Amino acid sequence: MGLASITGSGLLTAYALALGANNSQIGLLAALPFLFMPLQLGTVVFVENFRRRKLIATPLWMLAQSIWIPIALIPVFIDAPGGGAVTVLLMLMALRSGAVAMQNAAWNSWLRDLVPAETMGSIFANRLKYANIAAMAFGVGAALFVDYWRGAVEADQLLIGYTIALLFGAVVLGGTSQVFRVLMPEPKMMDHIGERQSMISTLVEPLKDPNYRPLMIFMLLWHFALHLATPFFAVYMLQRLEFPVSAVLAMSVLSQLFNVLFLRFWGPLVDRVGNKAVLRVSASLYLIVILGWTFTTLPDRHILTIPLVILLHVFAGAAAAGANVSTGAIGMKLSPEGKSTSYLAAISVFANLGAGLGPLVGGLAADYFSVRSLSVNFEWLDPSRSVSLAAISLTGFDFLFVLAFVLGIITLNILTVVHEEGEEGHEVVLDALYAHAQRATVPMSSVPGFGLITQYPFGYMRRIPGLDIAAGITAYQMAETSNLAAAAASRTGRGLRHLSSEIRKASTGALKSGVHVESQLIEFGRHAARGAAVALGQAGHDAAEISRAILDGALKSMVTDQGVTPEEALLAASIGVIEGSAETTNSLDQVIEATTAAAIEHAQEYEIDRETAVEVVNDAARRVADAYPDESVGSL
Repeated sequence: MGLASITGSGLLTAYALALGANNSQIGLLAALPFLFMPLQLGTVVFVENFRRRKLIATPLWMLAQSIWIPIALIPVFIDAPGGGAVTVLLMLMALRSGAVAMQNAAWNSWLRDLVPAETMGSIFANRLKYANIAAMAFGVGAALFVDYWRGAVEADQLLIGYTIALLFGAVVLGGTSQVFRVLMPEPKMMDHIGERQSMISTLVEPLKDPNYRPLMIFMLLWHFALHLATPFFAVYMLQRLEFPVSAVLAMSVLSQLFNVLFLRFWGPLVDRVGNKAVLRVSASLYLIVILGWTFTTLPDRHILTIPLVILLHVFAGAAAAGANVSTGAIGMKLSPEGKSTSYLAAISVFANLGAGLGPLVGGLAADYFSVRSLSVNFEWLDPSRSVSLAAISLTGFDFLFVLAFVLGIITLNILTVVHEEGEEGHEVVLDALYAHAQRATVPMSSVPGFGLITQYPFGYMRRIPGLDIAAGITAYQMAETSNLAAAAASRTGRGLRHLSSEIRKASTGALKSGVHVESQLIEFGRHAARGAAVALGQAGHDAAEISRAILDGALKSMVTDQGVTPEEALLAASIGVIEGSAETTNSLDQVIEATTAAAIEHAQEYEIDRETAVEVVNDAARRVADAYPDESVGSL
């Protein structure tokens, strides 16, 4: 992944543009690795007969990695920019793509037998997490080097900066990755059961499977819709938004950062609720991200362009983490034992065919729409002035983003006919986001543009595919912000006043984005109280101290800082305290008693009478009991 961050993403696109590539050639460059994937079908029978996957996959992988060296040296031996340089780049990428494709069947089957099915989600999430950390480090380093080189040399030497970065990746990172693949163990392949099938029967069997066939069709259409737009994000930023290469790679690193942060959430969730549920919610969010690119220009850069681009990369990272884990694991999980080679090869071909056709169609469409536009304006006229507002302004790549969004929404419906053992509804995933505060997530409160998603009522967002998961991620981060702040304050040992002030600071700081919807503030306030209760409970504080600190900090944040009515704020904070305490060892009876006492203690400050405060806490306890009927809370 460290090598991929240098040889792929925005850096390879920038390199191709510098060599003289146009939009259609950029699309072909992005499509080549996927268009060659059907070659792996030719190796399926060879794998089944030879049964030594490591000996098949490793030499082909070494060949594929070594081809990056001549790719890097193109400007040294061929005049660039020019058509000849672009042609050589495409030919070398085609050769590399063929080598990767031929090793793929052996590699996927090798992984399928290496990883236990019951923990596949967690293991692949951890694998992606560490790989993305490497990608972030090397990707931003390569981008900064290229930008530095461009500012330090003459125009005729600009391409050499790309050569140096690509050579470093190919020789150092590519060589090292080959060593570690050689060191990986290979489990023995399962013996054939019954009569050995012919080549045609082996390849056709997945197409006859009534459950696997719709999954393959989904993979084809989903990757087509996704890659219709995503390969051109870097081109869009470089050309339309006029970002430097380092800024493009910085956005990629930001996305990878949030990818890493959410892999720890999606992986275990896949094992618990199934791949389908995670795939549906993360794919919905990804489609909202793609559509969001059309608003980065109206029709040109505007004051919110950079915050919006940052926000889109944040949610793209979170969505990609869930989509990558679930799409990778669902094909392996649904493939029968002993037949995984042909099944995984078939689904890989379908997915890569869609991913290959997407950039090709996207590149041609981008050229077609580059000289076309669609605008819808709202205009107000009166005797003294006129005001015009561009409600819709689409041109060039904007049409791709809208088309990809529409196709993606249609494609998601195919998942409904796929059956996965142990699957849950997507509502379970949303509830997990809202309810489960994990401890090591970095808060979003400091991300510029964070307030853009908070302009809609929270309950309404939960009913909109894509926005529902965005709201869930916001609540998840809200709880974690408060969780971390409370834990830090608790470790300092400075007492109740410090605890409550830190909780207030964390809650208020995460909402400094002009939010004016009280229902949403109340919901986020509840999650902030919940996260703090978990941290304080795990730190060993008693119920009375927890309740007083959280109610004091939460009420000041919601009522004093955000203008929420005192009764609603008290109810939200009380629910959060009781929910959070239910996750720790605190006695719930003691928590409710302590919360009631704390509510009475703070009631006078906010002009709430004693009886109302008691009733609010009782109402909070009833709501928590109704929400957790199968847990110990249900006995309250």
